[in-house]
Amino acid sequence: MQFLANIGGWGDSLYYLVVPFLFVLTIVVFFHELGHFLVARWCGIRVQVFSIGFGRELLGFTDRHGTRWKLAAIPLGGYVKFVGDENAASMPDRDAVAKLSEAERRDCFYYKPVWQRAAVVAAGPIANFLLAIVIFAGIAMWYGTQGTTPRVDEVVPNSPAAAAGFQPGDLVLSIDGKPVQTFSDMQHIVSASAGRPLEFEVERGGRRIQLRPTLAEDKSVFGGACQIGVLGVKGIPSSGDIKTQKFGPVAAVGLGVHESWTIIDGTFKYLCRMVIGLESADQLGGPIGIAVMSSEAARLGFDVLIRWAAAISVSIGLLNLFPIPLLDGGHLLFYGFEAARGRPLSDRAQEVGFRIGFAIVLMLMVFATYKDIGRIVHKFLS
Repeated sequence: MQFLANIGGWGDSLYYLVVPFLFVLTIVVFFHELGHFLVARWCGIRVQVFSIGFGRELLGFTDRHGTRWKLAAIPLGGYVKFVGDENAASMPDRDAVAKLSEAERRDCFYYKPVWQRAAVVAAGPIANFLLAIVIFAGIAMWYGTQGTTPRVDEVVPNSPAAAAGFQPGDLVLSIDGKPVQTFSDMQHIVSASAGRPLEFEVERGGRRIQLRPTLAEDKSVFGGACQIGVLGVKGIPSSGDIKTQKFGPVAAVGLGVHESWTIIDGTFKYLCRMVIGLESADQLGGPIGIAVMSSEAARLGFDVLIRWAAAISVSIGLLNLFPIPLLDGGHLLFYGFEAARGRPLSDRAQEVGFRIGFAIVLMLMVFATYKDIGRIVHKFLS
């Protein structure tokens, strides 16, 4: 009965799960493909299809340049198809390319200089990064950022903070030599430092004290261990501790760049620690996880949802730059070889590369979906 109660209580309806997910994914995918599209047009490349989603077309129109803009039935991505493409992954159709006239070849992606092809491919991830910066900057200008003084109000018993000697009223000044301005700053550093000792400098009664707790680990919102650091302090700020700051355009863009870089830096650190065995793979997620988190973000407000979309945009841009054939980074890898050798890789080598890339991407998708389902089942049963 608890299982059924959890199903009924988690997500008031399918609507609140699907709509925020589609909102986030459509924005991220649209701007990614728009980056490819705009640079392709700038390079004089003819675009046949601009699609949001895969499979059967639901809605669409053809513009005056002959590009078919469409919304497809499976909303898990999108693609831009150029003249000479065999499929949505931009694998070349050699037979079709060979039959093009001289005039048509001037508009064909595969007859463009390697630097133009690389620019078109790189434009998708770059558009994702720019989108995130714009969103973060817009939030900073419109909503502003709230900062809470990093003052300890309560120390959780038997926690790392209690063992290290934290006391209510302590004001955190720095962590590992890095100044801490807000309680949120402290939370970000702590959450990314599971299982590690940190050097805290706190102010207590007008004196500065050094404390060195070794952080514990928390569990993910779905019940699986996800290596989130836990200190064991709570802050209940008074009205004088909360400050809202709105930013001008220049400062907001700087903040947007900083927040985007923080996500990239944190992702690389996590992946490196995962590879060497210091982190588990439980933080990896796929479309189901994105849908659940989008729903949770939507419940907290539009500003939280759009911030989540910015974070996903950074992640999608970064993922696409990985040097895996089939992804944008794999195409860039091939173009790098072409630039170094003075000629492209053989058709056979590229075909093998695309097949390997497809297998890697498919395995990652299956693994991430498996993890997502495991978290949800664990949540329902707990």
